[in-house]
Formats: sequence, structure tokens, C-alpha cells
Amino acid sequence: MQWTGLNELREKYLSFFESKSHTRMASASLVPQGDKSLLLINSGMAPLKKFFLGQAVPPNKRVTTCQKCIRTPDIERVGKTARHGTYFEMLGNFSFGDYFKTEAIEWAWEFLTKVLEIPAEKLWITIFESDDEAEQIWENKIGIPHDRIIRLGKADNFWEHGSGPCGPCSEIHFDRGDSYGPFESFEQASDCDRVIEIWNLVFSQFDSDGNGHYAEMASKNIDTGMGLERLACVMQGVDNLFEVDTVQNIMKHISSIAGVEYKKNEKTDISLRVITDHIRSTTFMVGDGIMPSNEGRGYVLRRLLRRAARHGRMLGIDRPFLCEVCDTVIKENEIAYPELAEKREYIKKIIGVEEEAFAKTVDKGSELLTQFTDKLIADGKDTLSGDDAFKLSDTYGFPIDLTIEICEEKNLKVDTEKFAELVKLQRETARADHLAKAGSSWADNSIKVEAPATIFTGYTSFDTTDAEILAIYKNGEEVETASEGDDVVIVLDVTPFYAESGGQVGDTGALIFGENIASVDDTIKSEGHFLHISTIEQGSLSKGDKVLAQIDKQRRLAIMRNHTTAHLLQNALRTVLGEHVHQAGQLVNEKNCRFDFSHFSAMTADEISRVEEIVNDEIMGAFPVTMEEMPIEAARKMGAMALFGEKYGDTVRVVTADKSVEFCGGTHVSNTSQIGLFKIVSESSVAAGVRRIEAVTGLGVIGLLNDYRDTIEKSAKALKLTNISELSEKCFSMAAESKEKDRKLESLNQQIANAKLASIIENAEEINGIRIASAKLEDTAPDMLRKLGDSIKDKNEAAVALFAGINGEKGTFYCVCTPEAVKKGANAGKIVKETAALTGGKGGGKPDSAMAGAGNIAEIDKALAKFKEIVNKFIA
Repeated sequence: MQWTGLNELREKYLSFFESKSHTRMASASLVPQGDKSLLLINSGMAPLKKFFLGQAVPPNKRVTTCQKCIRTPDIERVGKTARHGTYFEMLGNFSFGDYFKTEAIEWAWEFLTKVLEIPAEKLWITIFESDDEAEQIWENKIGIPHDRIIRLGKADNFWEHGSGPCGPCSEIHFDRGDSYGPFESFEQASDCDRVIEIWNLVFSQFDSDGNGHYAEMASKNIDTGMGLERLACVMQGVDNLFEVDTVQNIMKHISSIAGVEYKKNEKTDISLRVITDHIRSTTFMVGDGIMPSNEGRGYVLRRLLRRAARHGRMLGIDRPFLCEVCDTVIKENEIAYPELAEKREYIKKIIGVEEEAFAKTVDKGSELLTQFTDKLIADGKDTLSGDDAFKLSDTYGFPIDLTIEICEEKNLKVDTEKFAELVKLQRETARADHLAKAGSSWADNSIKVEAPATIFTGYTSFDTTDAEILAIYKNGEEVETASEGDDVVIVLDVTPFYAESGGQVGDTGALIFGENIASVDDTIKSEGHFLHISTIEQGSLSKGDKVLAQIDKQRRLAIMRNHTTAHLLQNALRTVLGEHVHQAGQLVNEKNCRFDFSHFSAMTADEISRVEEIVNDEIMGAFPVTMEEMPIEAARKMGAMALFGEKYGDTVRVVTADKSVEFCGGTHVSNTSQIGLFKIVSESSVAAGVRRIEAVTGLGVIGLLNDYRDTIEKSAKALKLTNISELSEKCFSMAAESKEKDRKLESLNQQIANAKLASIIENAEEINGIRIASAKLEDTAPDMLRKLGDSIKDKNEAAVALFAGINGEKGTFYCVCTPEAVKKGANAGKIVKETAALTGGKGGGKPDSAMAGAGNIAEIDKALAKFKEIVNKFIA
């Protein structure tokens, strides 16, 4: 048994099963494709579930994979022990109705004892308590001594998840030797981690009804899983995953930045383990297109990044550093995952921006949390209120998980129930909106089409196609005939209608059978079938009718112009802004092109202008646009850009337009000149780190120019100009005149205010040597209140003044205390806070000056009447 590196182990495993006629499949994205039951891929079997359930056909009945996985239930334990981690890779070999127990067991044993040369005497076997067949194979075919085969119950050796396919398991365990404790029994040795499981063989042979009844399946499956890091621990003779070669190299980079060594101090060891694990997870998550957010998998990413960043601070690292460590993560994994190197700059940018954003809030949040916890401890209490936890999260962006973790370090609890209630209230509207949108996709959820997949002809034919109606659905139920006025879904054998996908909207048009007509209002896709969302406008249509499928040609041409433009736009953005730019979403329809992309600041006018120029140069260059299907590896060698998080098959469609080369299944013009013109209408933010451009092309640009012309002509007419070329000069002139009038008005208001101020001070009452003055001022904005107050604040005598300004329907309090008044106990922040509260308002500030908003302006007079009484509390 020789020391073997993690990357070499992965390749040995996959190559071994390729030699057993298995097809090697690349790891799926961490983002589940079509599986709403999972937030993130957490097992080797998860991406293959569709094959086990018969929902899709695998490329081979024998498949082998190394799947990247993330599990976060024990995130709080990561770092505190060396056993827990969130990221891991799962090796697996799978059979879909082909081989079964004998081959699965024989090959597992062959790989471990022959390929890796693990001594047979170090391996132990567990089986399900009633699985005599597995025992016979292990004992009679492999030669395992009877006393080294352990029968265990359903909790340990039977895989089952609700109803459906399930079956017994057989696990292979490795004995790590006397240094991990004595071997008195298998159970005892497992409890002390002397014996560890390394491979689980699942024999999926039963179909469970979920009520304890198991029927033998005619077609049996094999699903095995072996943790790559766990296997590396065995082959490298190390204690845990953090000491495996590739993981240890990442930790060494962190150690060098922090200036600490591993295994020298338990407290710093915890932080090193947290950062090492979390940066592995986050690098792969961002590489698969996940963006930090406050929802779903984006929140998992944000939580991991912020927890890692906090532990960096605990190690004394006072600058963003995680993006630096990304380089080592990528270096250690790029052999198996070359896409990490391709997306290096993007990954580092996303992580760096998130870390910098957290750095801006963490100090304020930590300071406030310390105040909360210090007070709790001083008062002899042990629970942080949900309101305080929510304030930290909502106002300072301080994650609840960090609040809980820090409180636990101080033996304090957090009222998470109240916190959850407050979060629920805050998100209620957004959640309702999300559910409403999710519910709109009834068609592809309720219709299960029993017919051959639709043949799409729309890449080359975007006018009419002869087709046969294979099925008609009304209210989710299949019907033979649909009559005038019916809203239906129609499935054809052949269609030129493009189904909504990749941000391109579905085609519209008509289905015609003689005098019988159905309008097609949208087209979507479900499991290979194109669903034509239709209304019978005239006559009736029946299953089997031969129809003329006619798309709205002019609409389709406009959509094609906008889709090709989206490709040119992405290339131009990467040229101007940098290679961190990637598509984060798009919508191309007949009206405009909406393109979302990763970038972290608003584009300047010059950048927008340069992007427009590049795209229009491509259009004027009249470059051919080609669409070609090819093997995915050939496409990657061409440098074709793939959409983040998207899973592609072995064959992909590549669209090339001069310098733009992308994976794309949409429809496009054949030459860039057909786009005509390109103009950016707006650039804005849609989320943290995501910008949006809305643009128009072709006739849309003409329409935009016409709108601009109408606006200019109407503006000129309003200003009584006969020559529109004078419009800009006239606007500048009017703006200057308006500014001068505002200056004069402000000067006049200041003179009036000064006169009022002199009267207010002259009539001020004196209490304990301090002059107390207050006044209500109509039509006075906060800036004027501040000027009035500041003129009093500079006086040498002791004085406290409160001004209440009313400006429209809003009221503002501004309180000032001179230095002499402050020395005697006056505090503007506390005075204005208490006064404003009498109106239902809020505010505060410094001892010498503070401002607050009034709640009900009708209560201002009553509040001013209490002013002297409030001041007296502080200076008495």
C-alpha cells in the first residue's frame, strides 16, 4: 500500500471502472438540474436520480463519476472537530439494470486490494442482517472470513428514502490500527474511529410503498459511494481530511497569510480548519454560477464566506484574503476541474467583493453585539432577544449564524424563534410573489405527454411547416377535440415554433387546418415535447389533424436580431470591463434585449459608449453568424463560453459571430449586418454584483430615435422655441436663472430667520444659568434648521435651543446645545429623541447637535410645550 495523492486516486478509480465498460461522466454542477427537492448536490447519486427513476436514459447502463458535493447540516461543527466538512467529492460506480451484487462486490474488492494494494486483513465488511446473498458472495467468492462479516440492522445497512426504489447495503471498513485504540469488538473499534467506513455498496432491489411493503424489482440497480477525501486519508496514513495533500496545501497558504502554524494552538486550529473547508466550498459554488444572496443556495454561499472571513479576523488577518487563497484551491483541483482555471478571475472577483462588503459591516455589527452581550452578562441574563438579533442582521448585515456562534462562545443563547418571526414578516410579500410566479408554470407540471419527442425545424425554417397534432390538452387533461374559444395546449410531431429557453421567449403564430385556426400565444418545452399554448379562434381542431404550423415571422426575426446582439454585447462587455463579466441572465424578445451580467459597479458613460461602439462595429462589419453542433470538448478547445451553472450534454450547439463564440440553443441571424443598429437604453443594478443592460436593435432603434425626437419637439414647443437646436442652450439658461433665484430666496429666508432668531433668543427663559429657547417654523427645510441652530451653537453663553420645522407634510426637530450648556449636562441627542417621541417620531445625535423626524406634525405644539420640562431633567 503506497502513499497516493488525492488527484491520482480520483483518476485511478475512474480509469478502473472505465476498464469495466463504464462510461465516465463529468461531475454535475453543484446546482441541481430539475430537482427541486435539493438546494445543492449532496451525493454522487443525486444528479443520476433521473436515470434510476426512468425519467431519462443514461449514456450507458454502466456509469462512473466523481461528484463534487456540499452538505451543510453540521456547519457549526466544522472547525471545532477535524471530522466535519462541507465540501467533499464522492466516487461512485452505477448500474442501471445491468450488473448487480456479484460484480459490484468483486470490483470493489479488486480496486481496493489489487489496484490500491490495501492489505485484505485491514478490511472489514458489514451487510444487512437478512442479506444472505451478499454474505455468500463475500465469504465464498471473495474469501472473507465469516467472523469479519458483520450483520447490522436497517438503521445501518438499508438504504431507503420514503417510497420507491430501495435496498440493502454492504459497507467496506478500514482498520487504522492500534494507534487509534484497542480492538475489542467491531462496534467498539468503530465508536473510537479505529475502524472507519470507506465504501458503501447499495443494492437497489426493492420497490417500497412507504408502508413497510417491499416488492422485488425486475430491473435491479447498483449505487455505490466512496468519499475521495476519506480514501485519501487511508492511502496517505493521515488522521483526517485536513491533512490530505491537496487540502493541506490550501491550509498552508492560509497559515502563511495569518502567520500561524497548524497543530500549535487549538483555537487557531479551529479557525484554520473553518477557512480551509469553507474556501473549498465557496470556490466551487461560485465556479458553478452561485451568487451570494439572502435566499436559498446564495445564502449558503454568503454564510460560508462570512464565517470564513470572521475566522480570518480571529487569526489577525485584517484585510480581504480569501480571494488570494482561491488561487491555491484552483491549483489543487484544476486537473479534474479545468473550468475553475477558466473562471479564475470571475471566482476571485465574486469572493473578493463579498468579503469586502462584509468587512464594511462586520466591525459595526461585532461592536453592537458586544454591547448586547456585555449587558446581558452584567444583568445576569443568558438569552439575546430576537429583536436585537434581527437588528444586527437587518441593519448591519450581520448573519444570524455568526450571532449564534459568537453568543455560544460566551455561553449565551439567542431567541431564534422571535428572530424567525421577524424575518418571516419582512419576507412575506416577497415570498408570496415568488410562490405566485412559481405557480404560473402549470403547463409543464401537470401535462405528461405520451408521444415521441417533438422534432424542431425552426433553426432553418422560420415560416411554415406541415405538422400533425399528436395530443391536445385542456385544463391539464387530454382531449380528442377542442372547439372555438377553448384555451388548450397542443403537441405536434414537428414544429417550427421555438420553445422558451435560455432567455429567448417562445414563438407565437397560428396552427391552421382549412378554415379551422388556433392562435399560438406562447411555446414552452417539457421533457422533449414542445407545448403550444393556444386558443381555438375559429372552428375546431382534433388529434390527428394535419395542420400548417405558421410562426409570426416578423416577430421571430426581431427576436433573432436581439438574441445575436446579446452575444455581441457579452463579448463587448468583457472587452471593456474585463473577463470577470459573465451572463447572469437574459431576456430576448421582439422588443428589446435585456442582458444581466456580473459586474460590481455602475458603468460610466464612457464605458457604455465604448460597448455600443464595439457592438455597432461588429454589425457594420457584416460578419457571418454560424451555428454548429460539435462534441463538448471540441467546443471548449475553441474557447466557447458556457452559461454558468448550466449542464450540457456530450454534444453542444456553438454559435459564432466574429469574436463571440458561445454555447447556445437559440435562434440567430445569419449575418451581423441583419441586426441593423444597436443602442443601449439603460444600465442599472438588479442585485449585488449583477448589472443589467436594456438595449434595442434594428427598427427598435428607429422607434427610440422617434421617441427622442418627439420629446425634443414637445420640449421646444413648451419653451416657445422655433429652432430645436437652441433647446440645450435655453435649458442651461433656465437652469442658471433658477439657481440664481434659489440663491436669492435662500438669502431672503436667512434674513427672515435671523430676525426670528434674534427675537427667540431675546425672549428665551433662563434655567440654572442656561437660556432655553424653542420655536416652530413653517415652510422650513431641515437645512435651514441646521443653519439656524449652528448660529446659536457658536455662541459663548450657555444655551439650549430646539427648532421644529414644517415643510409640507413633514416635520423635523433640530436641537443644539452650546459648549457651556453641554458642560452643565445638556445633551442634544437625548433631548431631541425624547421630544420627537411625543409626536411618534424618532431620531438622535451628538450632545451638541441632533436631529429627529416628527411623527404626527399635529402634535408638534404639544411637544414644544414639554421642551423646557425635558431640558430640566438634564441640567437640574
